[in-house]
Amino acid sequence: MKLLQSLFAIFLSLLSVAAPLQAQEFPKGPITLVIPLAPGDAVDVAARTLGEELTRLLKVSIVAQNRPGAGSALGTDQVVKARKDGYTILITNNASLIVRRILDPATTPYDPFTDLIPLGMAFRTPTLLAVRSDSPFRNFGDMIDFARKNPGKVRLGTPGIGTMSDLSLQLVNSLAGTDITMVPFSGASPAVTALRGGHVEGILLALGVVSGQIKAGALKGMAISSRFPEFPDIPSLSEMGYKQDLQGVWSAFFAPAGVSPEIVSTLVAAIEKAVNAPDIGPKLLGLGMVREYVAPAPLRERMRDEYRLIDDLVKKASLGK
Repeated sequence: MKLLQSLFAIFLSLLSVAAPLQAQEFPKGPITLVIPLAPGDAVDVAARTLGEELTRLLKVSIVAQNRPGAGSALGTDQVVKARKDGYTILITNNASLIVRRILDPATTPYDPFTDLIPLGMAFRTPTLLAVRSDSPFRNFGDMIDFARKNPGKVRLGTPGIGTMSDLSLQLVNSLAGTDITMVPFSGASPAVTALRGGHVEGILLALGVVSGQIKAGALKGMAISSRFPEFPDIPSLSEMGYKQDLQGVWSAFFAPAGVSPEIVSTLVAAIEKAVNAPDIGPKLLGLGMVREYVAPAPLRERMRDEYRLIDDLVKKASLGK
């Protein structure tokens, strides 16, 4: 009996140290960073930049894997269903987590509050409505006047259904009384290509995707969700007399629910250091983004507040499905 009791005590002690040992050993190999956007997007570049910093801090390879489609829902769902060992993490935005869940819940098979663990917000970027520099629309007012007189004739490219751009376009139609057509693409870069080729009249995208082309004079901004230092002449909707602004975008890291607290702590600490690294801020600004680290707990509260706000906006404007 005493032998059995002794063996049982040893078993319990081994269990008690198993999790800490697992955390001490993590990570032992490459970590996959799923980016649910097309390669070449500014967010993709920013994510890879942070991945390089995480590689340095964690001393293992951070392998970026693009999984675009369904307004970022495909890549997000991949992480939700991944093994709960910390070796598959996600960087995504509020569009795939919140907007798509509200606008089109049938194609969003995950709950952002129960299926994912927030690891920290990394950066934010305004949403921008832009046209080609040779567009006949001199400003946002010109576009709206034409759209009211010619229903369905103005087409705006977006990264897909259920994205922040989707919500912003539907809000423009509701606020301005227009019937602007949304043309969804599988990412921001294809939407820009379509605009440059004359297949759409404009685009609604995160500023970072097109900031370089605006600086080069190829595109011009018509409206922005919030003023941005490098483009002070692009106004917001509220500055033009509308009751609601375009919705901005933020991006954050997540792990699938079920990852041990010890591993989560390791990832959170590394992500905070990576985001706050001295050279990261200037690199992000060059991509049209503002560095903004938010810890997991306040990030979750931010998500809940934004969910309530956008859900209310959608209901009032009779948007969604």
